[in-house]
Amino acid sequence: MFKLFKKEKKNQFIYAPVSGRLMPLEEVKDEVFSTGMMGKGIAVDPESPMFVAPADGEIVLIAETKHAFGLRLDNGIELLVHIGLDTALSGGKGFEVLAKVGQKVKVGTPIIKADLDFFKEQNCVVETPLIILDDKGLH
Repeated sequence: MFKLFKKEKKNQFIYAPVSGRLMPLEEVKDEVFSTGMMGKGIAVDPESPMFVAPADGEIVLIAETKHAFGLRLDNGIELLVHIGLDTALSGGKGFEVLAKVGQKVKVGTPIIKADLDFFKEQNCVVETPLIILDDKGLH
């Protein structure tokens, strides 16, 4: 059969957005994530302050409070990286944004730097869910 009009789907790997201990989403201390309400995914208990692009794509969201970013992968899948569970309450304090909405990124591109010590002092849980929001490109 000819593949003249058939678009080949490119496999795309998704990596952890930060170094640390991988954990099942079910272990996250927030029901919105642990029950899968937001979508399927994993979580990382971070050991590093640098949160990076988990795959090649385009930054489509950086939360006003800087605690989360969204990425649309080249194959159409949309991801959310939510840094910590209650870190949004800081109003952006403790975060440094290193990328911008609309920016094309490669896996490993730094997106947000977080002051993990600051959040631990504030008794914030820094477990970081990585959620697949739109899986239309998955099989």
